[in-house]
Amino acid sequence: MPGRIVVGVDGSDGAIAALRWALEEASRRAASVDAIHGWEYPYVADVTGMAAYTVGRGELEQAAGETLDRALELAGPAPQGVRVERILGHGGAARVLLDAAKGADLLVVGARGHGGFAGLLLGSVSHQCAHHAPCPVVVVPPTSVARTGTDQPGM
Repeated sequence: MPGRIVVGVDGSDGAIAALRWALEEASRRAASVDAIHGWEYPYVADVTGMAAYTVGRGELEQAAGETLDRALELAGPAPQGVRVERILGHGGAARVLLDAAKGADLLVVGARGHGGFAGLLLGSVSHQCAHHAPCPVVVVPPTSVARTGTDQPGM
């Protein structure tokens, strides 16, 4: 039975590096890759305490899909024989990834994505995944590979 690797994708350099790593690892393991982007519908209260939404749910879901599509494009083509499933998950990124990782062989995340505190070695999502995943976790550091497509720093 083929394996399954889950990878978190948020469009950051770290996530693109993680996606590339997951694709290569899937090729070695004859596994499939679930590329997952978690998104949330933000709750914003106005001065009366009532919910005030400025962007529609459909627009947010479309933007999330575009983020995932762009990351898949930047990661480059999947190795021959590797099936990639594109998945949008509604909810916080860590929760979406942890739920998707149930039954997976491996969960792959970038060390730091969009958001969080600049001084953190691990982002909050990778930290939560490393501590709570139901399967082994690989945390891939961001590299110049994500941005430039080379493995040489500064290129």
